[in-house]
Amino acid sequence: MKVLVTGGKGVIGSSLVKELEERGHEVWVCDLKHSHENRYYRCDIGKYRQLLEIFHKERFDYVYHLAAEYGRWNGEDFYEDLWISNVVGSKNMLRMQHKYGFKMIFTSSSEVYGDYDGRMFENIMEEIEIKQLNDYAISKWVNELQILNAQNMFGNEVVRVRLFNTYGPGEFYTPYRSAISIFAYHAIKDLPYTVYLNHQRSSVFIDDCCSALANIIDNFKPGEVYNIAGTELHSMKDISDMILNYLNKNDQRVIYEAQEKFTTAIKLPDSSKASKDLNYKPNILLQEGIPRTIEWMRKYYE
Repeated sequence: MKVLVTGGKGVIGSSLVKELEERGHEVWVCDLKHSHENRYYRCDIGKYRQLLEIFHKERFDYVYHLAAEYGRWNGEDFYEDLWISNVVGSKNMLRMQHKYGFKMIFTSSSEVYGDYDGRMFENIMEEIEIKQLNDYAISKWVNELQILNAQNMFGNEVVRVRLFNTYGPGEFYTPYRSAISIFAYHAIKDLPYTVYLNHQRSSVFIDDCCSALANIIDNFKPGEVYNIAGTELHSMKDISDMILNYLNKNDQRVIYEAQEKFTTAIKLPDSSKASKDLNYKPNILLQEGIPRTIEWMRKYYE
C-alpha cells in the first residue's frame, strides 16, 4: 500500500514508519521539520494549502494521522498550537479525505476518558456523559466528534485509536513527555522529580503499539475505535521504583505528592477488541521495556 504518516518524525510516528516499511508498504511522511528524504514533505497540518499541495501531487491508500500537539501541560503552555494543530489540523485532514478518498487511521488518547473511573471500554463514550479534564483531552475528543460527523455527513472511512501511555526508546526528554521518560531522565541525571501516589496507569511499549497500529491496514473496519494499552496496571511509584532499582539508586531526590490535578486518576483499559480485530499481543512487559528505555537514554544523553 501507499501510506502517508502525518507526524512521521515524532516518537510514535518514526517507529510506525519503520514498522510499515518493514512490511513492504511505500511510506511517505509529513512533519514540521526540514528533512532530506525523498518521500518526505514538510507541512504544517494546520495550514490547508500546505496539505493540499501534498494530496494534489500524491495519491495514498491509507493515511495515519498522528500529527498533533501532545500532553496536558503542553496544551496549556502552547494552547494556540494545540488548538490549531489538533482541531483545525484534523478538520483539514478530514476535508482532504473527503476530496481524495483515502482511508484514515486517527490516533486519539486515553485522556478522552476524563473523569470516568470504571473499566474503559471503547463504547462507554456513547453511553454516559464524560467530562474531559484538560485542553489536550478536550481537543482529542473534539477530533473524534469531528470524525463521527464526517462519517455521517460524507461517508469518511476512519478508524480511531486511543493510545494509553506509550513509552520506549526514541522518546527524547522534555518536561511534557511520558512519566517513564521524565522519571528515567531525572534519575539518570540525579535530578529531583515528582511522583503522584494516587494514580494508576497501563503503559505500552512503543514496538507493541506500532505493531498494533500497522495491523489496522490488514483488517480495516471503518467507524471502529480501539484501545491500545499495556496489560500491567501499575502505580506511578511502581514505575519510579523500577527505574531507581535498575539504576541502583535510592529515592532521596523523589518528591511524593498525593495526586496531580486535571488528569484522569486511574485508567482501567480494556483492549480486548484490539486483540480480536488487530491481533494485538503486547510482548514487552515493564521489566524488559524500562531497562531498554533507560539504556537508550543513557547512550543518547551520556
